Amino acid sequence: MKKKFTEKQIHILDIAEELIAKKGYEGTSVRDICSKANINVAMISYYFGSKEKMMSYLYQYRVLKTRETFSEFADTIKEGKPEMQMKEIIKYIVSQLFKYNYFHGFVTQELRHTENLKDELLDFYQLFVKKLDEVIKKGVASGVFTFTPKPEDILTTILGSTLFVIRNKNFYELYVPSKNEETYAKEAEKKVRMNLLLSVFAILGYAAD
Repeated sequence: MKKKFTEKQIHILDIAEELIAKKGYEGTSVRDICSKANINVAMISYYFGSKEKMMSYLYQYRVLKTRETFSEFADTIKEGKPEMQMKEIIKYIVSQLFKYNYFHGFVTQELRHTENLKDELLDFYQLFVKKLDEVIKKGVASGVFTFTPKPEDILTTILGSTLFVIRNKNFYELYVPSKNEETYAKEAEKKVRMNLLLSVFAILGYAAD
């Protein structure tokens, strides 16, 4: 990862992310974070300015880490068949969105007035578009895919479908059998992923042998 954060900042952000993932943003206080990170409350102001600004740092940190892991992930599948690569990319994106679902409300609000977050997100999306474009072209060239949809449209389909489900739990849970929050998340993620596989491969004109 680029040297954008100090080791102390990374330590605090890792703790903050862990707590927020469990308790939510509103349910996590600065004192909670400081207590677990074993630091003075004043350190949050020193390193980030405020709890709200810390979330901006946390978002950028998460994007950088996920970008790094995606690059590593993409390298591990680059020799695979186009249909396998597309399947794994869809699985990766959906799983990441569900895993870090607590960011979405914050990001939607912050993007309205924070240009640096827009830039971080734009670069991140373009990384996915580039990889999707490579896979689509490889599939068409080898005869595996019949059609050549725009990679940005494929990404839009994946993100849009997944984020709709995450943001509309009260609707989607009517169609997902679950006993508790944990099983709901797993079943919802599985349902979205399977639906996207059907949709994206239909758009690509792929038919399994």
